Amino acid sequence: MMRLANVFLLIFVAGWQLFLQSCTAERNWKEGIVSSEFIYEEAPFPSCHAATIAETTDGTLVASWFGGTHERHPDVCIYVSRLVDGQWSEPVNAADGVQDDGSRMPTWNPVLYQVPDGELQLYYKIGPNPREWQGWMKTSPDGGKSWSEAIMLPEGYMGPVKNKPELIGETLICPTSTEHEGWKVHFEMTHDFGKTWERTGPINDGVDIHAIQPSILKHGDGRLQVLCRSKNRAVLSSWSDDDGKTWSEMEKTSLPNNNSGTDAVSLTDGTHLLVYNHVLPPGDAYKGVRTPLNVALTKDGTNWLAALVLEDAPDSEFSYPAIIQTKDGLIHIVYTWNRTKIKHVVVDPEKLKLIKMENGEWPL
Repeated sequence: MMRLANVFLLIFVAGWQLFLQSCTAERNWKEGIVSSEFIYEEAPFPSCHAATIAETTDGTLVASWFGGTHERHPDVCIYVSRLVDGQWSEPVNAADGVQDDGSRMPTWNPVLYQVPDGELQLYYKIGPNPREWQGWMKTSPDGGKSWSEAIMLPEGYMGPVKNKPELIGETLICPTSTEHEGWKVHFEMTHDFGKTWERTGPINDGVDIHAIQPSILKHGDGRLQVLCRSKNRAVLSSWSDDDGKTWSEMEKTSLPNNNSGTDAVSLTDGTHLLVYNHVLPPGDAYKGVRTPLNVALTKDGTNWLAALVLEDAPDSEFSYPAIIQTKDGLIHIVYTWNRTKIKHVVVDPEKLKLIKMENGEWPL
């Protein structure tokens, strides 16, 4: 009987191993992706970065990014493309860093925001580097077809530094940060969509906790949460229970960060998605490769489920994502693809296959 039991045990173990192997072989981490495309194939600039995306009042998608010779080069401008009849339009120069004296400075990190039943706003920065830049804004009355003259924000204000603002009540909260005295997160708020401004923060010291480029999540219980890029080898988090007026001490999440930008969105079903590079730099380093590019889901802002691997190739860069949910319930993600193109991926959240992450490790 013992020998027979051992035989059955061996058969069971072998069968279970074959089942797991077949599951692993079939899992490509692309389940839920509806489409994946480049916004353009050719452009009047060799290098691009820092994409943003918004849905206009009539349902048109508009994407923007900065492009030029290379990041920090004075010829870097803000480009815009619109998705019309299933095709992205050719990139159009929407903003530049030309100064009154004719000199030029690079532009940085555009952020699109659609005012409810109003104009499309384009926030961006002009300056020689992120420690000295200044926030600017343009508006479009026709969904990104044409743009106003550039408007400088109040001195020292940036608007949303990388990721989209969130309308909380009647206040537009812009998640932002500074880098000139350590990496610090703060918030810039406007009650009239950019005519007047105030700010709060910073919410971290920039000494032990180094955080920038926050994304705002809206939880069903009324709390707000930010997820931030960091030099602390982890995505950082902070919470507010008073509509962003005050925030908890910033803490590490279980997810790694390689000193690269992330973005997050709260879905209509109450869950939340984060797009980020799930890779931990070697040793004690805080900066690492920007591949793979992943999507994770959480219901409570703390426990994470592995959802997608958008890109995974060695010696590559897939970075600076932006993510939104459109009125039809689909998810749209744009990101830098090897600094040469901008990728656009559409995801059906109902078709995602989720696996729990243990201790922040991506499932094999």
